[in-house]
Amino acid sequence: MSEVEFELAKAVVEALNLDTPPEDIDPDKPLYGGEGYGLDSIDMLEIALVVSRKYGFQLRSDSEDNSEIFRSLRSLSQHVEAHRSK
Repeated sequence: MSEVEFELAKAVVEALNLDTPPEDIDPDKPLYGGEGYGLDSIDMLEIALVVSRKYGFQLRSDSEDNSEIFRSLRSLSQHVEAHRSK
């Protein structure tokens, strides 16, 4: 797990009050839906707020790329690394 992936895993666990320790988050496991961590659209909004505060850019709810951005912790971290301002 990369440094950014771990930072995001820690932020997601804290924001969503998950019982899973950040180091146990599989960066390739789907975040959204039934086959992964089972997070829902409200959880995705919480994660978007965390990313906005921590990394200084907005994730738009109407973006066509959201399904790819939020596919996994790894895809989210790659998006953050490409767009962060902090």
